[in-house]
Amino acid sequence: MKKIQLPPYKQVALIFQGGGALGSYQAGVYNGIAEAGIEPTWVAGISIGAINAALVAGNPPEKRVERLHDFWDTVCRPPSMTASFVAEAVNALGVGFAPFQETIKNTVDKAFGSYAASMAILEGQNEFFYPRPFAPGFGNPSQVSFYDTAPLKTTLERLVDFDRINHKDAMRLSLGATNVGTGNFVFFDNHHMMIGPEHVMASGALPPGFPAVEIDGEYYWDGGCVSNTPLMYIMNETASLDTLIFQVDLWSAHGKLPANIFEISERQKDIQYSSRTRAITDTVRNIHRMRQRLLETIGRIPESVRKADPFFDQMAEQAMGSNFNVIQLIYQNKTGEGQYKDAEFSAESMQRHWAMGLADMNNTFADPGCLDIPTKGENFVTYDVHRKARFTAESPDPMTNQNATMAYVFETTTGQGNALKHHPKTLVAPKTPAKAPAPKASARTTAKTMTKAAAKPAVKSAAKAPTKPAARKTTAKR
Repeated sequence: MKKIQLPPYKQVALIFQGGGALGSYQAGVYNGIAEAGIEPTWVAGISIGAINAALVAGNPPEKRVERLHDFWDTVCRPPSMTASFVAEAVNALGVGFAPFQETIKNTVDKAFGSYAASMAILEGQNEFFYPRPFAPGFGNPSQVSFYDTAPLKTTLERLVDFDRINHKDAMRLSLGATNVGTGNFVFFDNHHMMIGPEHVMASGALPPGFPAVEIDGEYYWDGGCVSNTPLMYIMNETASLDTLIFQVDLWSAHGKLPANIFEISERQKDIQYSSRTRAITDTVRNIHRMRQRLLETIGRIPESVRKADPFFDQMAEQAMGSNFNVIQLIYQNKTGEGQYKDAEFSAESMQRHWAMGLADMNNTFADPGCLDIPTKGENFVTYDVHRKARFTAESPDPMTNQNATMAYVFETTTGQGNALKHHPKTLVAPKTPAKAPAPKASARTTAKTMTKAAAKPAVKSAAKAPTKPAARKTTAKR
């Protein structure tokens, strides 16, 4: 693949979401980024994303893809001879059986995937975790869980150079975790502290399967307990830098309606983990929309007033902020997967996820315009590789939730059970207040007035006062 020449961004960040065995999709995405010659300046991750982030930040550029392969080849189950034999037999059916090959392949993938997930639950994963004897145990949060993650510490120490991570000139690394005692969402950041294998493990300590990790007297769980994406953290920390962000998500918000209990379980996971990412993205989009409105408001103030007070220039500079271009790479569910997909640590699944991540990244680079710095007034844009579409704060993705500020929809029911929907999408200019009614006249005064009026000639209809213009209706931009 040819090298990509990026626009002059001040920061290039990678965001890796949590998602267990689906994390090899992130490795494939990074594979594509490395082949394009793009050097990230910051990588942030949560859960399995924290492990991938540490493997990237903790190795020199020429070794990163190799180390990612080492990790995923190590923790996944070896290729199944039976699965390979069945796959070859299906392919040997020939073109005439093409309509049936996909169905058979999906059935086989689901069967062997279910087996791999079952083995992960029963036996654990090589050099990653194993069942805790007499689980779940009792004591402090680091002693209560169904699995022991001690092998992961050894694996991280073997594959990650923590001295490199903690060097003063190192790529920035941020790992999200949850403080068990306070419930706060925290980040371990090598710009503010020394990072060790325990911080990576803390970010991936998903209860009740994995135990909490104790660091300096505090206990930490998986960052996904609060939020499955570190997008907001990066946005807050780079408020003054034009930033390109590759946001690699492992859960897709959009999917077909479930038809059985297994599909319901899968759909519930997709919604639960993707909704937080979407909520944060929507919040960021709305913040930038408000910034744009503030700039427009300042622009309406007379120039003489603005020049007289430096406050207006300061507000305009702060409202403008920096430009953010978020490239969204979201793993798309496959027919042969099920509710156990995040525990499916098989070599076949890992290779399939990796290949999908690499393909999605290459398809993104095939549309080089998506990498452009947002134009003046846009500030925040997102790009969806699967729809080949770019969205801004002013022209947002119609499939996202825009209900936070500009429009909302709620439903009520009448006594007959009929649904009523309210869509207040227009703003109506306030009407001119009506004049106060004149004080009531006494009966005697009224009689005199009527007598005088009768003596006066009638007023021509043409002398009528002009009617007031109707109130102007303004539609809120979306």
